[in-house]
Amino acid sequence: MFQAFNTALSALAAHATAVDVVGNNLANLNTPGYKASSVSFRDLVTQSVGTGLGETQVGFGTGRPFTLRLFSQGAIQTSLDPLDAAIQGDGFFVLRNSHGAMLFTRAGNFQVDVNGYLMTPSGERVQGWMEGPDGTVNTNSAIGDIRIPVGTLKTPVATSQFSLDLNLDAGAVAGQPSGVFSTAVEVIDSLGVTHILTITFTKTENPGEWSYRIEIPGADVGSDNATEELANGTLSFDSSGRLTSPAPDSPSVNFQITGLASGAADMDLNWFLYTPNGIPRLTQYRHPSALSAIEQNGVAPAALIRVAVGDGGRILAQYSNGQQRVVGQLALASIRNPDSLIAVGNNNFQVSARTALPAIGLPDTAGRGQVVGGALESSTVEIAREFTNLIVYQRGFQANARVVVTADELSQETINLKR
Repeated sequence: MFQAFNTALSALAAHATAVDVVGNNLANLNTPGYKASSVSFRDLVTQSVGTGLGETQVGFGTGRPFTLRLFSQGAIQTSLDPLDAAIQGDGFFVLRNSHGAMLFTRAGNFQVDVNGYLMTPSGERVQGWMEGPDGTVNTNSAIGDIRIPVGTLKTPVATSQFSLDLNLDAGAVAGQPSGVFSTAVEVIDSLGVTHILTITFTKTENPGEWSYRIEIPGADVGSDNATEELANGTLSFDSSGRLTSPAPDSPSVNFQITGLASGAADMDLNWFLYTPNGIPRLTQYRHPSALSAIEQNGVAPAALIRVAVGDGGRILAQYSNGQQRVVGQLALASIRNPDSLIAVGNNNFQVSARTALPAIGLPDTAGRGQVVGGALESSTVEIAREFTNLIVYQRGFQANARVVVTADELSQETINLKR
């Protein structure tokens, strides 16, 4: 009878712990990436009463319950912060704290600190791969801190080639306005200065033949003339309107721009008349002369205006000239038994002695989940289930409290037997 006190007290302590777990789950109802915990009760060793053969066994109550963190998938919700990221599937973002210890998290609400490092709100630095000197992200190297190139200026790249997709009117007459067509292309020198090249096509007296002339403003090359000629030649088309000369075995027109007034290096340019597959970019059909597409490989200097985490965990930088490039890559860690991780606060986990060695790699590889940019994973706490558990644990606490009262009454009756 007197053991009933200890048995009931152990149950009261266990149910109090269970209520604490429910309270913690409800407190983290809106915590990004939070994984709800469940309570697993367990009984204590039993004693045999009577002959000792096990016909009558009385337990000693319940031990402190185990808590199991359920790493189920939370809902993915779109976020307004471009640096937010969510994991769809298995895996964890990899972090390092100020002491160099490796931590793991499912919460992807990242931000940039004053030094440009990608970090969590609590100060842990996000790990991954950064753009190297060659302009590529080498994901075969070791992971490290991700640093956003805040305030940097993109280095200009001088134009070395360009192409024009256009049609020249097959009905044009030499010496008439229809027999002259001009278009312009912007090229960039080594200092990032833009120069306008004018290409003029003129119909000749020969059927299917046009002459061309490439000019640059004289001021761009230190000349007093309005324009300076850079190159000239002729283009020939067959009866089907296809370019035949220059031939596909000479697919480009090469010319130079020297003595630039900007002080930039001399430019060596190639005007490609054919696609890499040998298809002419210029045609001659009975249709008004018109330009349909233009390409050049130069890049003007530009300032970084925006950084975002894209799908797949890529860190995308957008520049003032409209270009985007990948400057980093988030890493994900795969852990075979995530329920063995130890929660250390701030949405972070660390490995325990029972945790399998984390396998770190690219998202969406080797069983790791996908990274969704501009989104956050919601908490897996279900308010209805937690309130239901709260009622059950409350009733369990009340029932065992009643056992204490009953045991007390029985002990009082036993004491009264002496009177």
